[in-house]
Amino acid sequence: MRTLLHFPLSPASRTVRLVLGEKRLPFEPIIERPWERRPELLSLNPAGDVPVLVEDNGLVVPSVHVICEYLEEAYSDTPLLGRTLAERVEVRRVAEWFDTLFAREVSGRFIDERALKRLSGRGNPDGGALREAYASMRPLMKYINELAENRNWLGGGFLSLADFTAAAHLSCLDFIGDIDWARVPALRDWYARMKSRPSFRPLLADRVSGITPPDFYTNLDF
Repeated sequence: MRTLLHFPLSPASRTVRLVLGEKRLPFEPIIERPWERRPELLSLNPAGDVPVLVEDNGLVVPSVHVICEYLEEAYSDTPLLGRTLAERVEVRRVAEWFDTLFAREVSGRFIDERALKRLSGRGNPDGGALREAYASMRPLMKYINELAENRNWLGGGFLSLADFTAAAHLSCLDFIGDIDWARVPALRDWYARMKSRPSFRPLLADRVSGITPPDFYTNLDF
């Protein structure tokens, strides 16, 4: 059977899980802790990170961007990039914005400080790093809220990879309780729609040792 090596608080892993779910592709999830540098993971992906997709024919597909492009080409019945060149450019732009700028300034910092440091034995959160993340978060969340206000979906007029990438990053932050949804009402409405999709349900069931998500994390209506 198709398997996916992933970590629950990895936005890249969550993106692939959402895309697989939306395309109705069954898979067996296998939790991997990349900081342990297991030889089995390194043999599949020398970069040593997750996600890694292993197809039932043995094909190994590493990295979120490679996996999503592969799934779009191999299972095109549910397209998530758009039909026209302009649509595909915008979807990729928004997805890349989350995976680069937003990850570097906000989601990556919070996840590392709030969760990964403790889980990997690297000590306590750095207060200065968290303050910088909060300062960066405000204008970036304002921009995402504006996208949600002015578009049906974040990448344009249709549900796309941009939405699933955004939902992956934001759901990790939601899990550790670092989003004030009252400040971004349009984004909150968009996120409620995303949480209601069948592909999102496995993410709502995620649990990580020592971290208790807020009660509203699993509430489809907040």
